[in-house]
This record gives sequence, structure tokens and C-alpha cells, in this order.
Amino acid sequence: MVKKSIFREYDIRGIVGSELNKESVKLIGYFFGKKVFDKFKENSYIAIGYDARTHSPELFSYLASGLNAAGCKVLNMQMVATGINYFANYQTFEIENKKITPCASIMITGSHNPSEYNGFKITFDKKPFFAEEIYSLGDEIIASNIEIEDNDKAFEIDVKSLYIDFMLKEFSALKAMKEKIIIDCGNGVADTVLTQILDKLELNYEGLYCKPDGTFPNHHPDPSEEKNLKDIKEKLKGDFEYGFAYDGDADRIAFLTKKHNVKGDIMALLFSKNIENPVVVGEVKCTQVMYDLINERGSAHMYKTGHSNLKVKLKEVNAHLAAEVSGHIFFNDRYYGFDDAIYATFRVLELIKNGMDIDKEVEALPKTFSTEEIKVETTEEEKFLLIDKLKELLKNPPKEFPKIRDIIDVDGVRVIFDKGWGLVRASNTTPVLVTRFESTDENEAKEYEKQLNNLIREAKNELSSTAN
Repeated sequence: MVKKSIFREYDIRGIVGSELNKESVKLIGYFFGKKVFDKFKENSYIAIGYDARTHSPELFSYLASGLNAAGCKVLNMQMVATGINYFANYQTFEIENKKITPCASIMITGSHNPSEYNGFKITFDKKPFFAEEIYSLGDEIIASNIEIEDNDKAFEIDVKSLYIDFMLKEFSALKAMKEKIIIDCGNGVADTVLTQILDKLELNYEGLYCKPDGTFPNHHPDPSEEKNLKDIKEKLKGDFEYGFAYDGDADRIAFLTKKHNVKGDIMALLFSKNIENPVVVGEVKCTQVMYDLINERGSAHMYKTGHSNLKVKLKEVNAHLAAEVSGHIFFNDRYYGFDDAIYATFRVLELIKNGMDIDKEVEALPKTFSTEEIKVETTEEEKFLLIDKLKELLKNPPKEFPKIRDIIDVDGVRVIFDKGWGLVRASNTTPVLVTRFESTDENEAKEYEKQLNNLIREAKNELSSTAN
């Protein structure tokens, strides 16, 4: 029995064995492969890569069996970072004596989830395959009762060499840059290419936990959690000037100086300074400072959280780049418009090489007080109902509630107050509400947090009463 819960907003993800197994993964390959074959017929080449998790090669075999049964041809790029998987969609390979470009790609990855998880990030015709497309695929799979034979035939392709060559050419001006940097790959897949590029550019670096190991023996590969940056911060107390850390599949980056952990929204602001009339897409969790300062020189667009959402919006408005606070950075300027933490590393180094004083730029920004993401536990069934109930309560808030200037409901609710904002949104990947608060006044930020949390509790109580 295939579980509906594995089909999520941005990807397919679940626990290997109980949720992702031989039956379910073959069916995912078969029904997705049918969609590709319906459009591309004999040119249905699908490129697959996988992360360092111990079960990723096994899932590759099941997935390939399903794709082959649908009439597709499988291209095996083996262990790669997610950015390299996306990069494959724009390259040409020689297969069966003809030159082809993949018409779809699948990255087998559990990203920053615990090691028992895995999943699939899918690109179809260079576009994210997500949301209703994934839900519809899930419905087809759940309704099916077919059996698929084992056939994991695949053509091997070397994407990593093409990627390394591209990076060396694009960032040749960084050669022999003297600044001392520290990288923490978290035993994920960043170093399927990263140290080769750093070595060839003769950069001054040291690597932590570079060897891919899907058991993640040193720390969990999620650089958005401060506790996972402990080792890199210790190194920055010494001679190292800059640090970079990566999640398990290397599509998210953390960038640190000796003084600051520079979040994704502030990175986007720094990148925009070197672009004339910058057009930038941010998510609902981004600081208002980013939106305000970019709008002074260009235009900033607020959109839904989620890597698939931002990739689509970036192309829609033809933005130079997009960013999430968590470290997904998408470059459409000189690149292909997808999130790639390895590429983003070299764009940061480029800013430094060109004379940008990162600490000075960060410290010159308007002072705000903001919380990290604060998670409120709920259930998969209740989380979206809570958001709807919260919107209802905000139409007629309690007397003591701070004055509301505006409500942005592009993704959950971002409530704009006189001196800041508060956000409540339902996570698309876990059974939680995600909240964040920001103000020019620290006490006000705490007040926004308190008052919105009171409303969340009221919304929970009302839903509970209705259920009873």
C-alpha cells in the first residue's frame, strides 16, 4: 500500500522501507516516466543522481526499473549534489551514437532529513515538477495495481566534469585568492566536486567532514540550525576569515564571517548591490530590510516559501536572483535559475574578491530585531485549517492586539504592524506551523510574537470545539 503522505508540495519524501520501498518507488518511476514519454516519445531521456544516503543506490535501481517500464531511457550520473543534477538538464551528452539533452531529471535525496529518510526532487522539461503535479501523480499511483519487473538498465553520464569545467571558466578571476576559508560539507555531497574546484583555483581553504557518509557521523547536515555550525564557528575564531556550510544535498548554504551568520535574505541583498536595476524574489520569511532596500534600486517580489515556488516565480518575473532565509539561493543572472549552494559559494567569494567588506555592509543595514523560525507543533490534518481560522480571527482581533497595517496572505499570513511584522505559515514538509517575528524595537517583536501566539491558541481551541 502506497502512502499518500509521501507526496508533498515540493518533492516526494518518506522513510525508506516502510514508505519508500521496491513497490512504491517502481510505481513512482513508472507513472512519472509515462508523463515524460507521452511528451517526448523516443527522446525520453531522464537523468538521475543521488545523495550519500546508504539506501540511495537501491532506490536508484527501483526508480530506473519503473522508468524503463514506461519506455524512458535512464541516464545515471551517480552521486552528485542537487545543483549538479539540475545542471544536467542544460547539458548535451552522447548516448547511442547521438547527441541528447535530458528532458527530465530526478535527484534521489532526503536533503536535511534524518538518515532513515529519502526522497525525489523532480524536474520536467527544465521546470520544477511539484504541487498539484505531485499530488496527481500520487493519486494515479495509489489507484494502480500493476507490477513492474526489475530492469535497472542505465547509461552512465559524467556531469561532474562538465560542471567543474563550467565553474573554473566562470570563476577564473578568483584564482589564488588569498583569503583563508573553511568549508563544512557535513558528510553530504558538496564534495563530489567542491574541493576539486577549490584546488584548481588554488584557493586557501580547509575542509571539514568532506567525505560523503549518509550516516552523518559528525553532525546533522542542516546548516540552518545553529548547533550544526559549532565546528565551523570554532575555526573562525582562529585564522579563517570566512566559512561556508552545506546541507545534505548541497542546495542550501550557510555563509559566516568572524562576526556574522549571513542569512539567505541578506546574501540576496549583498548580491543585488552589484546588479543594475536588480529584480529579486524573496519568500515570506525574508526581512523587510531586504525588500525595502532592493526596492530603492530595483524591484523585490515577495512569494511563497519553497524551492519549487521560487524557481517558478523567478522565471515568471525574469528576476536576477531569488532567495530563502534558509540558504536556498537561485541565480538567474549568469546561471540557470536553480538553487545551487556550490555555485553560490563562488558568487560570495567573487563579492569579497571585488572588494566588498561583508561585515561593514551587514553592520550598515537598518537595525532590526528578529526571531529565528519558531515552530508550533500541530498535525498534518490541522495545520492548514489553523491558518484559515487565524485569517478569520485577524479580521476582528482582540482589543489589545497591535494595530494591523496590512495582511499579506501569499503563503500563510504575514501581518504588517507599525514597527515590524509577524508571520505564521503551515510547513509544507512537516506537521508544524512556522512563525517568525521582526521589528525595529525588540520589545515590539516580542509583543507581536506573544499576541500572534495567543491567536494561534484561540484558533486551536475553536477547531477543537468544532471537532467535539
